[in-house]
Order: sequence, then C-alpha cells, then structure tokens
Amino acid sequence: MPKLLRVPEAHVDYAYGIYLLGTKHRLIKAIKTRYQPTIHGHKAWGSGFLLMDYLTHNGLRRGVKALEVGCGWGGVSVFCASKFGSKMTAVDLDPAVFPYVGVLAELNEVKIKPRKADFTRLKGSELGEFQYLLGSDICFWDSLVKPLARMVNRALDNGASRVIISDPGRPTFYEFCDLMAQRHNASLQAWYAIEPERFEGEVIEIRSKK
Repeated sequence: MPKLLRVPEAHVDYAYGIYLLGTKHRLIKAIKTRYQPTIHGHKAWGSGFLLMDYLTHNGLRRGVKALEVGCGWGGVSVFCASKFGSKMTAVDLDPAVFPYVGVLAELNEVKIKPRKADFTRLKGSELGEFQYLLGSDICFWDSLVKPLARMVNRALDNGASRVIISDPGRPTFYEFCDLMAQRHNASLQAWYAIEPERFEGEVIEIRSKK
C-alpha cells in the first residue's frame, strides 16, 4: 500500500510528490478576494492529476524546457519542476490564474515562469523553444479543436519533441485526437490517477513522423 503522508493543515492535498491547496484553504480564499479567474481556472481539475500520473510512468528528461498550455493553477507545471527539474513556462489567457500558480510554486519551492497568452496563437518559433508541450483539460469547446490542432502542428514542425494532453474524454477531445492521428504519430490511452483520489480519462501523446 502507498505510504501515508499526513499533510500539515486542513484543505491541503499531497499528490504525486507535491502539495496542492483546496478551494477552501485560507490562502486560496484570500487570493479569491482579489483575483477571480473567468475561464474555468477556479480549481485544480482532475485531468491535471491524470497527466501527473502518466508522466510518473512516462517521464520527461531532466532539466529540459517545457510549456504547460492552459495552465490554470499550474499544478502540472509545479509537478514537472519538482519531479524532473523542468524549466517550466505556464501559459494561460486569463492573468487572474497566475497568483494561484505563484502560491503553489512557492509552497513547493519551485520556480515557474508565467506568461499571459492565447496558446492557440503562439508562433511556431516560440513553441519550438520547448522540448515538451503539456496540457490538461484544454479542449472543452468545439471552437478549440482546430486551433489546438494547428498549435500542435506548429510546435512539432518547429522542433518540439513530445506533446502530451490529458482529458476526461470529451467528444471535442476525440475529434482533436483524430486530427492528430492524420498527421503525426499519436498514441491515445485510457488512463487513471489515484492521487489525491481516483480519476479516469484519456491521455494522448503526439510525436512528429519526421
């Protein structure tokens, strides 16, 4: 059985080697009085834990540059920086999420570079600076499917090694996966996380055919 780790106070989770704060934690409640995310960035989503579990078994090379797209509270960025020493940049369209990213990074003693941007509009030269692109629960609207696919195409065409995206299994996500399989080496797997509780979904890993 896994080792039982007692967290220091209420509304703190310990999952995949990092501390995470619940929505009722005093620091989160304090941040919410000033910053109110508007694009689903109001909590840590289960697909983030799904991606953490997948990366635990299919990890990143140590110390490389990685980009988390649609980062929300940045749990995946914090996990990668802590476990793999990744040089993480966390991108989100909503700047109100970055105070949450900052508090999680400080809590786990890692550094995350925040960047406000629409990830679907990042240029190929910018995306190619990163060896890995990571995302969780970022294909939740029909209008995101083709822009997300084009972003992945630009990233891989400009030198990114791996793109890994997790999702609970929405129809829009499967539509995106079909587009990826037409152009790249794409591996779609059913996956589940066990920390801080069980969560099931899908993970796609995409690599260039070149």
